[in-house]
Amino acid sequence: MSREQPTPGSAPRPASPYEQPNPGGFLAEMVAGSRRRVAAARVGGRLRRPEQPGEPGRLRDALSRPSWTPGAPTPQLAVIAEVKRRSPSKGDIAPGLDAVSQARAYEAAGADAVSVLTEPTRFAGSLDDLRAVCEAVELPVLRKDFIVDKGQIWEAAEAGAAAVLLIVAILSDERLHDLLLEALDCGLDPLVEVHDLDETRRACSAGCTLVGINNRDLVTLEVDIATTEYLAPALGPCMFPVSESGISTPADACRAALSGARALLVGETLVRTPAEDLPELISSLKDPGWPA
Repeated sequence: MSREQPTPGSAPRPASPYEQPNPGGFLAEMVAGSRRRVAAARVGGRLRRPEQPGEPGRLRDALSRPSWTPGAPTPQLAVIAEVKRRSPSKGDIAPGLDAVSQARAYEAAGADAVSVLTEPTRFAGSLDDLRAVCEAVELPVLRKDFIVDKGQIWEAAEAGAAAVLLIVAILSDERLHDLLLEALDCGLDPLVEVHDLDETRRACSAGCTLVGINNRDLVTLEVDIATTEYLAPALGPCMFPVSESGISTPADACRAALSGARALLVGETLVRTPAEDLPELISSLKDPGWPA
């Protein structure tokens, strides 16, 4: 008996894979690592709140530029292109990747923003990557990490980032609210990541507007775009949904767009694509048309 594919907006609710706000397994490992690095930075005197922060809105503005062309079958999407050397699910993706060269290739290919992973143990990223990319490109840059402390937001601001990722699964309601406000006060857009309906409600209650819908189960690390199809329609009209993980083809992009997503965060597929082929691929993701 064949399994019917859910239509956009009617996909079954994905099971909640972890308890709030004390996740286990992979997330617990990432949170513990973040806390160790923040503690070391405090001891070393490297954490300082920016004295003259800029204004937030750079990432939101960049992602809002694409629009729905009258008569087009789907809205044009924005693309956040990710600098990514490895992942827990795939291992090494591009271990020798130069962050600056990759970010410049994304900018030349038409990406709307760049995401830089700064987690060092499982993603082979660093704050040095973030600083170098922020200096090298004009696009807004997102710090993607497991942020649990205001000091990590200060680091992102110091590096020149335009935004930070806040993951609802690892934050209490109070901590999420505090970090969201701290990001805005430091001139950064908070992209608040959710995976299920409860997290979506919590993100909305905290007052976020940029919502990253992660299609990856952070326990099993499996990917299902049905997560975006289920959650994007649940967001209010003032919310800006970004579909994250598992986007590799125009058909994937179209599913996300038809569900209400307005932007995509794409990593592995772009990292594995030769620089000369990036413009065509990014264009096809931004304007996917109907799936074949």
